[in-house]
Amino acid sequence: MNYFAHALPFLDRPYVAAASGVPDMLAVVERRVRVRSKHVIPFVDHPDPVQADVARGMLQHFRDDMRFHATPAFAELNVSLATAVRDALGDESSMRPRFLGHLLVEVLLDAALAARRPDRLETYYRALAAVDPEAIQTALNRMSPRPSAHLAGMIRAVARERFLWDYLDDSRLMIRLNQVLRRVGLEPLPAGFEPFLADARQAVARRQDELLAGIPTRRAQQNIDAA
Repeated sequence: MNYFAHALPFLDRPYVAAASGVPDMLAVVERRVRVRSKHVIPFVDHPDPVQADVARGMLQHFRDDMRFHATPAFAELNVSLATAVRDALGDESSMRPRFLGHLLVEVLLDAALAARRPDRLETYYRALAAVDPEAIQTALNRMSPRPSAHLAGMIRAVARERFLWDYLDDSRLMIRLNQVLRRVGLEPLPAGFEPFLADARQAVARRQDELLAGIPTRRAQQNIDAA
């Protein structure tokens, strides 16, 4: 899952919504800061409400990903898109098709959800603008075995860039995909790849409900937390 899908059930709790994207933000700016469920669980009932919400948001991310990656729809789309990327690019010797198969399912699910409810994506960005990035970084550093010095700046960048809107347009999505590929050391996509994205977009959109089948809604999550 990606930023918007993680945050969507919690847009009325800005710190939970923002923190649900923290593991992905750390993967961009500080890959050596590795936080796991065992590190955040002791803090979900912390007396400081910001600390508790940051822990809950990060724990939600870990649980969402576990359920999401276990769905048949994810496994099938991952394989089919990776195969289609390989065939489209003639790329059989690198990690690029496998990497893109996984990445496209996640970013195009965010695109499908945003296309369905663009008002909610705007609410997500308002939530990011409402939080104190330094407070989230401080909360993370209470839980993390290794402290972060750059998370706050990444939160500000995500709020400023508003890049999730780019996922709804194939040409802008190409730019974002190539930024990711360069960051992980893989070859960027050629200009002729853009028509492929339209087909991939439809394939993921058709199965968005299946992809989210194992993810609790906000009401279901509240019942789980209260049990």
